[in-house]
Amino acid sequence: MENPEQVPSRRSFLKTLGLAGTAAAAVPSSLAQAGTAPMYLNLVKSHSSTAANDKVRIGLIGTGGMGIGDTETALMVEGTEIIAACDLYDGRLRRAKELWGDGLFTTRDYRQVLERSDVDVIINGTTDHWHEKISTDAMRKGKHVYCEKPMVQKVEDGHTLIKVQKETGKVFQVGSQFASSIIIAKAKELLKTGDIGELVFAEAQYDRHSAMGAWQYSIPPDASPQTVDWDTYLGTAKKREWDPKRFFRWRNYQDYGTGVAGDLYVHLLTTLHTITGSKGPNRVYASGGLRFWKDGRDVPDIHLAIFDYPKTAEHPEFNLTTRSNFVDGGGGGYLVRLVGTEGDLSVGWDSLTVRHHKLPKAPGLSISNFPKDQQEAYLKEYKKMYPERPEMEGPREMVYKTPKDYKGDRYEHFVNFFDSVRNQKPVAEDATFGLRACGPTQCGNISLFKKQIVNWDPNAMKIMNAV
Repeated sequence: MENPEQVPSRRSFLKTLGLAGTAAAAVPSSLAQAGTAPMYLNLVKSHSSTAANDKVRIGLIGTGGMGIGDTETALMVEGTEIIAACDLYDGRLRRAKELWGDGLFTTRDYRQVLERSDVDVIINGTTDHWHEKISTDAMRKGKHVYCEKPMVQKVEDGHTLIKVQKETGKVFQVGSQFASSIIIAKAKELLKTGDIGELVFAEAQYDRHSAMGAWQYSIPPDASPQTVDWDTYLGTAKKREWDPKRFFRWRNYQDYGTGVAGDLYVHLLTTLHTITGSKGPNRVYASGGLRFWKDGRDVPDIHLAIFDYPKTAEHPEFNLTTRSNFVDGGGGGYLVRLVGTEGDLSVGWDSLTVRHHKLPKAPGLSISNFPKDQQEAYLKEYKKMYPERPEMEGPREMVYKTPKDYKGDRYEHFVNFFDSVRNQKPVAEDATFGLRACGPTQCGNISLFKKQIVNWDPNAMKIMNAV
């Protein structure tokens, strides 16, 4: 075991971006209307230089794809460095030193990272079933926490995190970076100003057509009980014999992950809740099944859900449908679309499309089956009610594009996090927001497996009728 007080001799730096394989890391900061010069919206903070003695020092727990991707992005923010890395597979600890230097402190025991006085913040990139425990322990040890989504595997764990965040006063940010997207900020602005009228419906999809997209992650040749701390990994989950698939492809199993709903719908609900200001739905119904990836997983590869959102002070009553298909022969796709009475907003990876289709004031005529005298009488009144007047017509479609020189919404999410750590400013996605995004997805999983409608209280953040 290495000396816990060992500190890297040099500042770590970003070698490359995007190791976690998520397209969301490439979304720029400002949106421009297509065909015009860049239109900066003043929605992104000014990133001033940071004094050398004001560095925020990072401890990474969970050095897998998301952990590495998050840390690489975090190191893009000025005044940050990585001090320590923890993982239960020895090969990932060797990889951490390849990326960030031989002086990096590495360990299998996350508690050793929390004990270090030179670690200010923790990036929690572990499996879902470890999120609450490690985040709670970190805050109680005086560390600020950036926790990957979904915030928790179970709703009751979310209430624990909310309580600990309040008790400790530490900064806690959930890592669903769409909350900091410039695209989402623009969509929120347009919805608020009534650009598409009154919201009535929303739909979201996250389809894939690849083995990696279906979580068939590569397993290293040296994977064994000697190179992996299997017993610690299991934690509160059911005790089992060593199974490399359950360790390296953990998203495929209910014991450690949250399936399609928890893993991907959390992003979609984060997007929707950020745009609308919603606290969440009150009814969830889901269906789906395992159609193609019959590799031993116990979660579906197709998941469909309906979320009913009640009328609140923030928004009118509306419905949301979600879809995720891991065997989409059409090639996959991503969409978040909000439909209003006068138009719709469609969110893409690097663009926002707004379409306008206002209902005409005059409803039109269906009087051909009337006798002639009734047609004439009807037309006379109709023309009085709806006199013909010329009106200006605006563009039917507006496309907002991101400029090429932006570092991405995940970068902005970390900028927000570190600004909160330094200056105690509110984060974009705290524990309460995180639970309101992931709680309904747990309802979706319950609904799918039990084939029943599940009620959710978005204010109290509780599942109402699950046994």
